[in-house]
Amino acid sequence: MPVRTRVTVPLEFPDGYRATAEVVTFTSLSDGKEHLALAFGDVAGAEVPLVRLHSECMTGDVFGSQRCDCGPQLREAVQRIAETGGYLLYLRQEGRGIGLYAKLDAYALQDTGMDTYEANRALGHADDERDYTAAAQMLEALGASTVDLLTNNPDKSRQLRDLGVDVRTVQPTAVHASPANVRYLQAKVAHTQHTIDLASAS
Repeated sequence: MPVRTRVTVPLEFPDGYRATAEVVTFTSLSDGKEHLALAFGDVAGAEVPLVRLHSECMTGDVFGSQRCDCGPQLREAVQRIAETGGYLLYLRQEGRGIGLYAKLDAYALQDTGMDTYEANRALGHADDERDYTAAAQMLEALGASTVDLLTNNPDKSRQLRDLGVDVRTVQPTAVHASPANVRYLQAKVAHTQHTIDLASAS
């Protein structure tokens, strides 16, 4: 997939952390969505780029929702990638692929006692509907055939490898637990085997 645009954007996070991203757009991605790659640090000098596949979360990334750990993971990923050189792929797959409104419908069901996966199923969705074909296409366009992957989700490395990306190592993100999201994190460990050490956060 060819690169469409590259543009430099200075970033500042709510805690004051600053980083400069080269934001890359693409043409003809498999799902037709407007995904972004953000390059941080010395990508050319990195032996293997550190890569984070971050699915869009408006509530967490933009508004600081405490019901998930997406915002803190995004902030952590940017700093870690900037230190080593690599890419954050910002993927338009809200709510594990079900969309923003459906995610909020699932939140309403969670308020009745369901966990995040039970709520998805009650709405007729799968546990996780994300597909990383476009992410693999983006990495190919960026020349990143081998990556170190920053994730707690084993499905991301599994899908990338199936799509021909050489995932050299998988590095977990930190545990960003709070009273409002600990049940959500527990469900991710129980249902989809996320590598989250909740004991270390207690």
